[in-house]
Order: sequence, then C-alpha cells, then structure tokens
Amino acid sequence: MPDLLLELFSEEIPARMQAQAAKDLERLVVGALSDRGLLFEGAKSFAGPRRLTLAITGLPAKQPDVSEELKGPKVDAAQAALDGFLRKTGLAKEQLKIEKTPKGDVYIGVIARKGRATAEVLAEILPETFAKLPWRKSMRWPQKVPPRPFGVGPYGKGPFGTHAPVRWVRPLHGIVCTFDGEVVPFEFAGVTSGNITYGHRFLSQGPIEVRRFEDYQEKLRHAHVILDPEQRKEIILHDARNKAFAQRLAVVEDAGLIEEVVGLAEWPVVQIGSIEDAFMELPPEILQTSMRTHQKYFATKPLGAPLKRGAPQGDGGRHAEARAAGEPRSIANRFVVVANMAAEDGGKEIVAGNERVLRARLSDAKFFWDQDRKRTLESRVDDLKNIVFHAKLGTQYERVERIEALAGEIAEKIGADVIKAKRAARLCKADLTTGVVGEFPELQGVMGRYCALHDGEDPDVADAIRDHYKPLGPHDAVPTNKVSIAVALADKLDQLVGFFAIGEKPTGSGDPYALRRAALGSIRIVLGERLRLPLSVLLARPFLLTTMNVAAETATTKIAGAAAALNEIDLEGTAGRVVETALDNLISDEAVAKVRIASERELKQLVEFFADRLKVALREKGTRHDLIDAVFSLGNEDDLVRLVARVEALQAFLKTDDGANLLVAYRRAANILRDEEKRDKTSYDGDPDPELLSAPEEKTLFVELATASELIRAEVGRERFVEAMGVMARLRAPVDAFFDKVTVNDKNPELRKNRLKLLSRLRATLHLVADFSKIEG
Repeated sequence: MPDLLLELFSEEIPARMQAQAAKDLERLVVGALSDRGLLFEGAKSFAGPRRLTLAITGLPAKQPDVSEELKGPKVDAAQAALDGFLRKTGLAKEQLKIEKTPKGDVYIGVIARKGRATAEVLAEILPETFAKLPWRKSMRWPQKVPPRPFGVGPYGKGPFGTHAPVRWVRPLHGIVCTFDGEVVPFEFAGVTSGNITYGHRFLSQGPIEVRRFEDYQEKLRHAHVILDPEQRKEIILHDARNKAFAQRLAVVEDAGLIEEVVGLAEWPVVQIGSIEDAFMELPPEILQTSMRTHQKYFATKPLGAPLKRGAPQGDGGRHAEARAAGEPRSIANRFVVVANMAAEDGGKEIVAGNERVLRARLSDAKFFWDQDRKRTLESRVDDLKNIVFHAKLGTQYERVERIEALAGEIAEKIGADVIKAKRAARLCKADLTTGVVGEFPELQGVMGRYCALHDGEDPDVADAIRDHYKPLGPHDAVPTNKVSIAVALADKLDQLVGFFAIGEKPTGSGDPYALRRAALGSIRIVLGERLRLPLSVLLARPFLLTTMNVAAETATTKIAGAAAALNEIDLEGTAGRVVETALDNLISDEAVAKVRIASERELKQLVEFFADRLKVALREKGTRHDLIDAVFSLGNEDDLVRLVARVEALQAFLKTDDGANLLVAYRRAANILRDEEKRDKTSYDGDPDPELLSAPEEKTLFVELATASELIRAEVGRERFVEAMGVMARLRAPVDAFFDKVTVNDKNPELRKNRLKLLSRLRATLHLVADFSKIEG
C-alpha cells in the first residue's frame, strides 16, 4: 500500500520545542486522516533542528465508498416537503425508498458517496493541519517579506510573498510531501510543496530530491543529517562516554541536557575540552551550572566519583583545603562539547574556541564568587527588604520573619533544634542578594550553604539553607535532617498560607505560584518522616495573622488615598478625622471577627487542597482516591499520617468479603433512608426505642451496634484502625440477618419509624470509620 512522506523544513527550531512539535504533527495529521476514513498501518514522527518529519505507511490509494441514509418526509406529506427533500439530496422520487415507522411510512434517500483519491484529500487537509500546530511560542509573519539571500535553495525565495499572515515557530522554507512516490501539490504560508529537501547547513551542498521515506532518510545521512533523534542521542552518549573513559573520566549524568543537545545538532560530533586550573577552586555546582546553562557542555568526574547533575556537592566551602589533604575532586577539569560539525583538523579549532568562551564565562562566575564571600549572609538579610515577594504579601524580609516563626514552631513539634531551625530560616533567603544567584538562579540555596559554612555557621544550619527548597519535583530527594525538615516545611507552608489568604489559588488552567508543587513537597516530607502535624492547628495562627495583615494593609492604603484626596481640597481637618475614624473601625472587634471568619474559611479550603494533592501523591501506590474522600469528608482529619493509615486500613478491609458485603448493606440502608426521609420530609437520626424492637434480628442488630460503636470509637481514638475494621466486620452477620428477616417499611407506623432509626444508627456507626457514601464501585 502507498506511503506518505512529509517534511516541514525551516530555520532552527528551539530544542525544547522539537519533540512535542513532532508529536503534535503526528497527532493532528493522523486524526485528520482517521476523520476522513483513511486508515493506515503505522506512523512515525521525527524532529531535528531544522525539520519536522512524518512518515505514514500503509495508506489506501483512495477513500472507501460510503452510503448515507437520509430520513425524508412522510409519504402522505405535502408535495412541497417532498420537493424540498429531493432538492436537498439530489435524487429523483423513483430513487427513494419507503420505510414503515410507528408514526407512518416515510421516504428514505440513500446517497452513495464515492471515495476521493487520497492524494486529493491530503492536499486539502495538510495546510489546515499545519495551521493548527500548537507552538508554545510562535512568530507572526506579515503579508510581504523581502527576499533573504542565504546559501543554496529556498533561502533566497522570500518565502511568504504576498500571502496572508501566518504563525509559525520559525520561518518556513520548504515542504516535502510525497504520496506513493509522487508529489502532493499544495501551498502553506507561501511555500509550495515538492520533493526537494536540504542536508546539513555547512557539510552538504545543493538540493536533494526524494520520493519515499527510505531514500529520504538514506540521502539525508549522506548529506550529514541523522534524522532520528534517538540515533543522535545514542551517538552522543556512546562517543562522550568513550572519550571520557579514555582519559579515566566519566560523564556527569544529565538527562535534561542530553535531550537539549540532541535538538541542537543534526550531525553530532563529540569533543573534549579543558578547564583552567584557576577555575577548579570554584564550587562544583558553579562549574556545572555555568557549563550547562550558557554553553550546553557536559561536566566530567573522576571514575567512581558519585556525582549526578542536580545533587548538591561540595565540602562546606573548604573544598580547596580538603583536596590539598588528598581528597579527590568531584568535578574533573575536562568538559564534553557536542559540535554540529565534523572538522578537518579533528576538532582542535572547535575545542579551542569553546575553551575560550568557557574561560570568559567562568571568569565572570569566579568574580561573583569572590565578591559574594566578602559579605556574610547575616549582613545580607536586611537587603531582602528591597526584594518584593508579592505586592500583597510584602518583601522577602517579611517572608523570612514569617518562615522563622513557623520553623521554630515546627521544630519544637518534631524534636528539631529550635535555635538552629530559626537561624537557618533567618538566613535561608539571604543568598538571593548574591551575584552568583543573580547569574544562576537555580543555585539559590546551594550558594547559601557555601556562604554559611564560609561564615562559620553550624553545618546543620548550612544544610537546611540548601535543602529548604526540596523537593523540587516528584523525583527530587526530600530533606531528612530535622532542622532542614522544619525550615523546608515552614517555607512551603508560608507560601501556601500566603497565596490562599490573598485568594491566589491554583485553577484548572494555571498555577503561577507553584502551589501544587509546594503542597506535594510538604506531603512527601510529612509522610516520608511520618511527622504528626495537624495542619489546622499548625496553620491557624499564621493564616489569621496573614489575613489580618493583608486586610489591614489594603484598608490602610484605601484610607490614606481618601485622606490625601480630602487634604487636596483642604476641608479643615476633615481628612484627619476620617483617618482616625477609619482606623478605629479597622481594629474594631467586629472587623477582627470578620477577618477571623474569612481566615477560617480560607484555612479550610487549604486543608481540602492538601487532601486533593494527597490523592495525587498516593496514586502511584495504588491508593484509591475515593477512600481518601471517604475518610477526609468526616471532618477533623488533617493529620496526614493518620489519614493515610485510616485509608490503608479501609482499603484492606474493603478487599475482604466482610468489607464488600458490609458496603452493600450500607448502600441498601442509605438508599432506604434517603427515599423515606425525602418522602416523609423528616430525619430519622434519633435513637431507636428498645421497647419497640420485636423481631429477634433487629434486637440482635441493636445490641451489636451499641457494642460496636463503643469499640470502634475506642480503637479509632487509639489509632488502631485495623482493629476498628475488625469490629466492623463482626457487624456483617447481624446486618445480613436483619435485611433477610425484617421488613423495614412495616404497616405499623411506629415499628417502621423505629426500624428506620435503627438503619440510621447503622449508618452512623459505619461513619465512625469513614463516609461510606463516598466510596465508589
């Protein structure tokens, strides 16, 4: 069967956009083909610096023929209705069928549609599909673009001519589209499709004519273009490891950088360069980050050194002295660079040029590092007053004050050193004012640790400064030192409290302040260390203070504005009296009460937000989200460790026969109660009357429920949730017997009412463990 080859040839596509663009192109084209009945055997997309390619195999030569039945008017309808139907379908009356229906005989028109040639369909759908490609960022090209002479081929054509504006990531210069070896003619963005492509920008000359994917891929390789990004990745990793190993080194792992470099080189050639010894006294993170961020170089390490990209290393600012005593460097004085060129001199000139560029970069970094150590972190804390955290939440200095107070409170609860925790919290943001962090923001915290150790701070304090941002993602390690835990939690909880207090909550479309990440990070820390921290108790005071400060700041600003306006018209002291009255109202008991109510409402929403994030955190462990809802909806459960223990016990119980049958019985009881309470417009929550219990089964159930309620309360209070489930399991037999032998809706209204109350007691007893109405399945 025929195959489709499609290539979009452009100026350099940003590496970070290539993989997703290839997936989007495949998704959109495949979807458009499927919508038109064109099925295929396989599709594969490729992305590179200058091209997006899609190859689809096993397409039919034409669409399948289809017939469509259209329902017309009744046989006895007016002639005008029939005439309109005939015009619509293009059929004659003799071509219509008559079909019997419950409402009478009706005309049916059968329209046969011949399948169109696939090439014709492709020419129609592909330009529409290209226009839908969702680039993260794009350029808008005007109707007239002057010619841009550049090298060979389409660069000198002035690609857009006088066509309508189009949005694309970079200027589009060529489109290859062949089906069954023949060109599919169409035009997009002023570029006409054909069968001509181009190889490597510098290592290839002239146009390349292609017909099918096989010769396309082979001809590109001869033109120094490796089409498949996975092949480019394998070449880079293989050559980098081999060349490093030849010098008794290993490449520092960096998954993000390898993906980026793959998107920068169509013909990757690996070279090894040197770092001057003068720069090897820099902390390894500065070396790595400078090479990675600005130059896209890979760091190397001595064989056997346990360094990975992103893992903070170093020896507390005393790295030079430690190495003098014989400790090996964690970063070697070699780097790996991936060039997009094969040079005649073996790459000597390329390496020398990259070494010169790196020397300049590291000179800047060394200057910042030397300057930053001339001031202590403590002396930098006041500088945080000049850095705004958020317009409604104050400066970084004010935030540090909040974090310090909260860190001390958390430290006391988890058994950490309170003095160390508060000291680390005070200094944790000071490195934001350093030159190194200004140049490399990703080193915040890491540089704080180095500076703290240089200043003689306690190692626990220094580690907490580094670790308080952790975890930065689902695969990042969480802090384990208790001082670090206290500061990390305080930082994240202050962030959550602050933005919830000012109404900046995450939405379905965005989370600009990374609150979901902060909540998930807090959950991972709490569950990982099994910390008993009831959120409502811990956050009530910070929430109230933040809410009151925000309300006071907002009101004071408005009052000051009103006073200034009054002073301008000079009403003899009116402004002063207005301000005094307004400020009195601001701190009145009524105003404070309103703020307190608002604070409690927002705090409740934050705790619910934690419950939602907990579902995400536990999903990978196979924990059911509905069970979290079932436990959390009972209220007063904001201890994450206890909540998870209850959920795990409930999940295990429901997997047993007793649990499954008791859930069925609960639903039966709940449905009966719901229907009868709705019909009677009343509630049956009261206690059943023992004197009205007549059937042995209801008497037994009454006694068992009374016993079970006391035992379940006791076991839950002792946090013996498995044992509480065991008590519930004993209810299965009396509940089954009750439903088998007892008629709830008895003719005697008093018996009926009493039995409904007994069902209500059953529901309430099970709710001591979880709200079973939230359980799915």
